[in-house]
Amino acid sequence: MGVRVQSAPFDMGAEVQAFTKAATGAGAIVTFSGVVRDEGGTLASMEIEHYPGMTEKALEAIRQDAMARWSLTDALVIHRFGPLKPGEQIMMVATASRHRADAFQAAEFLMDYLKSRAPFWKKERGADGASWVAAKDADEDALKRW
Repeated sequence: MGVRVQSAPFDMGAEVQAFTKAATGAGAIVTFSGVVRDEGGTLASMEIEHYPGMTEKALEAIRQDAMARWSLTDALVIHRFGPLKPGEQIMMVATASRHRADAFQAAEFLMDYLKSRAPFWKKERGADGASWVAAKDADEDALKRW
């Protein structure tokens, strides 16, 4: 199904239904959706920036890597950009394979990549102003298992 980078919200249910219908030969479908969280209760919004063209190319490359590493019949990555409020969906990953282990592992791989290496930049806006979100050691460490 590919990669989509978009500002518009997406309907998780409709996306999963379309992905499942297109996943011919799959015995397992794994999906994950990330949402904007407000850990301290002060986040007004998160602004996500990217370079059009470059971002899609990078996401498609990692999607193809997942398809090659695991026995997937398909994979989908949707990632939003622009201003997002707490509770809004940021991204979605869906993987399909004949067996669940490949689908789960590939989905985790894609999520770890999106969290740490995907070319997006995040700025949080709150009552105290705005600040760029720094990379986290835990996110970098998660990549080491792949």
